[in-house]
Amino acid sequence: MKATVRCTVILINVLFLGSVKSYGQNWDIDILKSINPRYPTSEYWRSTSASAFYFSGVASIGTLIYGFANNNNQVRLNAYEEFVSVGLSTIASEGLKIGINRERPSNRYPNEVFVSSPTRGGSFPSGHTTLAFNTATTISLEYRKWYVTLPAYVWAGSVGYSRLYLGKHYPSDVLAGSTLGIGTGYISHWLTKQLFKPYVKHIPK
Repeated sequence: MKATVRCTVILINVLFLGSVKSYGQNWDIDILKSINPRYPTSEYWRSTSASAFYFSGVASIGTLIYGFANNNNQVRLNAYEEFVSVGLSTIASEGLKIGINRERPSNRYPNEVFVSSPTRGGSFPSGHTTLAFNTATTISLEYRKWYVTLPAYVWAGSVGYSRLYLGKHYPSDVLAGSTLGIGTGYISHWLTKQLFKPYVKHIPK
């Protein structure tokens, strides 16, 4: 558990240092420009981006309803874990956004990065990507089936790509978001077991 937390912190620091250096090396903005079109109006990528919130909410609330409807303690535990995980990832990503306060790429490069809607708040890390990878990690740890894990991470990766296509974030923002999402997913998995262990007979490792 401690090793997971240390690795998460180290990776976030490395990614942040890389993002700072990118201002001189230009790799961050160059990759973004190669993905972000002049008119990022694709409904597919806009919907994919928004799905980070919709899917996470449906997964949490839907699991909780199913758990109570079927009087299944394990399913209810999964729902509690998903709520804890979403809360933890949101607090972590918003805290970093406020603390680091990195300027959005479309604001720094208004003639090179194009968006279809105004951007607000800090850029680092990507909150959508954090939430998507957090949800994918939590679901994967709960069910531990390849046919759950693979689609979950493909979806999360698509959310990350959509943030680049829409011009909302730098690649380093997305990388940091994925790292943070995975890290908080593991932390919440451990934390939930400690909080609710007395109420559930069987808790997976």
